[in-house]
Amino acid sequence: MKAAAFAYARATSVANALDLLAAHGDKAKVLSGGQSLMPAMNLRLLAPELIVDIGELCELRGISLRGDTLVIGALTRHVELLKSPDIAAHAPLLADAVAHVAHPAIRNRGTIGGSLAHADPASELPACMLALAATIVARGPGGERRVAAEAFFTGIYETVLGPQELLVAIELPVAKGNSAHYFHEFARRHGDYAIAGLAAQARIDGGKFAELRLGFFAVGDRPVLAKAASKLVGVDVMPAALAAACAALDAELDPQDDQQASPDMRRHLARVLLRRGVAALLNRPELGAEATA
Repeated sequence: MKAAAFAYARATSVANALDLLAAHGDKAKVLSGGQSLMPAMNLRLLAPELIVDIGELCELRGISLRGDTLVIGALTRHVELLKSPDIAAHAPLLADAVAHVAHPAIRNRGTIGGSLAHADPASELPACMLALAATIVARGPGGERRVAAEAFFTGIYETVLGPQELLVAIELPVAKGNSAHYFHEFARRHGDYAIAGLAAQARIDGGKFAELRLGFFAVGDRPVLAKAASKLVGVDVMPAALAAACAALDAELDPQDDQQASPDMRRHLARVLLRRGVAALLNRPELGAEATA
């Protein structure tokens, strides 16, 4: 199947892109890397009247360190995240996660901004934004606004971005001292859509979690920043505490039923990921001994 007929415009600047979006509203779609948009159009899941190509806007590409904040341009490609020394040093969770995104051909073209704006609930990067306490920077007719990652994703393929707004950057606080991270996903094959996954960022003090952020993906209609993590912060994590956290996680998840897995299977895998993640972060393998999949 091929895409329905559409008009095409290559934006010459961010201002030009915003003018095009203002003129066409929700009848237009933004093209960055195209790795999600074009397949959806070919399947006739989307049929925009206008494609606004922002792929040549160099001002939206690049990674820079500004004080205690890592700033990533929306058009930065996955492969650039994977190879960046700044990402490796200050947001290593993101580097680990990107290695699981599809395949090299996709990573060579796909962009971080495109992934976040697409908001696939099975995608790795939105969950990383939750775990890393990211801020999403959007620009529109009214100027620039910053949205906390946990408020950005609103449903399956849905975000708070308006039809006249453009995602322009992501801001990440640099990892603090005593930081640790964990990433793992269950998929049928490497590069396939995840059945369940976890991106975790922690700060550890004296063998206890001083901070813990757990971003689950593929277990609901959007990435989930698990409230269950609060049960493990500031306490000696013993099997009873871990079991209570697993029970709390089970209560807050609302997994989807599809051809890949049942809701019960996804809940089970999420609990396995929680146990394994905590065991790895604290370097206490005995805590993950019961975590079987």
